[in-house]
Amino acid sequence: MKASGGSRLSLSFIWLLLTVALLIGVFANREHILDWAALRGYSPPATISALADATTMSQTAKDLFYVNRPEVQDRAAFNKSCTNKSEQSLVLGCYHGNRQGIFIFKVDSAELDGVEEVTAAHEMLHQAYDRLSSSERQHIDDLLQDYYKTKLQDQTVKDQIEGYKKSEPDAVVNEMHSLFGTEIKDLPTELQDYYTRYFADRSKVVALYANYQAAFTERQKQIDDYDAQLKAKKPQIAAAQSALEAQYSQLEQQKAQMDAYKQAGDISTFNAMVKPYNALVDSYNSGVQSLKGQIATYNSLVEKRNAIAAQEQQLQQELSSKQLQTAP
Repeated sequence: MKASGGSRLSLSFIWLLLTVALLIGVFANREHILDWAALRGYSPPATISALADATTMSQTAKDLFYVNRPEVQDRAAFNKSCTNKSEQSLVLGCYHGNRQGIFIFKVDSAELDGVEEVTAAHEMLHQAYDRLSSSERQHIDDLLQDYYKTKLQDQTVKDQIEGYKKSEPDAVVNEMHSLFGTEIKDLPTELQDYYTRYFADRSKVVALYANYQAAFTERQKQIDDYDAQLKAKKPQIAAAQSALEAQYSQLEQQKAQMDAYKQAGDISTFNAMVKPYNALVDSYNSGVQSLKGQIATYNSLVEKRNAIAAQEQQLQQELSSKQLQTAP
């Protein structure tokens, strides 16, 4: 039996509907399909999976991380991979866009353990932010902005945001999304709940951040303490020097008087002045020794302060991905 013209039209229409439905389904799930294709056959290197595990990334977060084929690179390779010239702050990682790559600067210092892990989480959150729908992103942006304007107390994070306002003004909220998720321990409940989709235990990420930040904050605290001591001792030394100068002037005047009495033959007056003069000399010499001690203490504090500052500078250099300058 031959199909009628109407039946053929109905079948064609059904196939058209099915094709349209299929295309709509593919479009709606295009990111998942492209992620599946990107992850097909991919097995993350041990160093990369270790970063994901250390930061308690959820499976969703791991997929977002791995679709970028992340790499941990030494200074030379990293500077080729991450070339944002406008970035003024320390550059520890970069995200090139949806499935376009994540690169992490290799940091070897034991005192800076946690840097690579926190950087990995930070860059993964950039990919996560890109995947938010327009409506959800607006909602999350509002939460981030409200926290920034009304509750953020951490000065280090505030300083980072100020840096991003200058270097990447169009990506400030995107950076807040990564900063707050990896560096702030206590967040408003709704933000805290939001980040659970990416981390099983976000407190471990923040603890890793606090661990390497302590290498700087503890040293800076010591430097500040030394600076306070030096600031207090400087006027004390200046006052002691002024007092000694006045004493020395007095000694010269008394000696001149004594010499005059001696030359005039007034020995009794001369002799009467000897004992007070010698007492003033002893007081002056004692003051000189005390001043030398104060100066020695001051110089010792300067040496200790500079030694800590040198350690901090060395750590900053180890943390900096910028190319080292060679001596001329």
